[in-house]
Amino acid sequence: MAREAVGRPPEETLSLWKREQALLRARVVTRDTEAWQRDPGFSGLRRVGGVDVSFVKGDSVSACASLVVLSYPELEVVYEDCHMVSLTAPYVSGFLAFRELPFLVDAVQRLREEEPQLMPQVLLVDGNGVLHHQGFGVACHLGVLTGLPCIGVAKKLLQVDGLENNARHKEKIRLLQAGGDTFPLMGDSGAILGMALKSHDHSTKPLYVSVGHKVSLEAAVRLTRSCCRFRIPEPVRQADIRSRDYIRRTLGGPRPPAPGQERSRKLQKPEVCPKGGSEEHTG
Repeated sequence: MAREAVGRPPEETLSLWKREQALLRARVVTRDTEAWQRDPGFSGLRRVGGVDVSFVKGDSVSACASLVVLSYPELEVVYEDCHMVSLTAPYVSGFLAFRELPFLVDAVQRLREEEPQLMPQVLLVDGNGVLHHQGFGVACHLGVLTGLPCIGVAKKLLQVDGLENNARHKEKIRLLQAGGDTFPLMGDSGAILGMALKSHDHSTKPLYVSVGHKVSLEAAVRLTRSCCRFRIPEPVRQADIRSRDYIRRTLGGPRPPAPGQERSRKLQKPEVCPKGGSEEHTG
């Protein structure tokens, strides 16, 4: 029988979440802080990370939180950590971090304690950074709490500050000709909140890249593009593939997974992408 997470939090809880976002937002750094970020070829960058939370079909409580680390520029998986978790907060637009972030922070902390030599120098996050209702999306939140440079990479446009997926926006997408082409996402406030990026020559839909923490938008876009073998950057894509694979493997056993059940492996070779899983994260 499918389990359902708790309903929408009371307004008091949402107000607390907003206050926490506002306090932490003041700590976001939107410039390059590492020498490799300023190098045209990212010289000195050796490890890039990706995170993902995948859900069990028909169950809004059980999920798999995953962290992968890839070598750069080879983009081969050198570390993965998958944990089954039980979600306690529902999805509320603008507050994704409060549903998923604790498990991702835990994964980073495990890596920091167990395999510190494999800590990523940057994390790519399936979500938004400063392109957010409060200017503090999940990529910002994860970056501030872990201290790592973070980049938000979303597959859909978050319509904030006057940004709309309207005819004008779709025409700009149509004009993106080749992989690496971009256009800025400027809100009504005049601020550039992110960039729409055609990440692959054969992609028909852009990615929406925004600053999370300790990286400039220019470097964030360049790095995202350099990590794309397909439309989705490889760190995020591999985190998604492996979390879904872990759910299938775990649920295929004699009993349902329990929160805390884990797989953490060093130096694992990438697995073949499952059919239909090379492009989108639909969790």
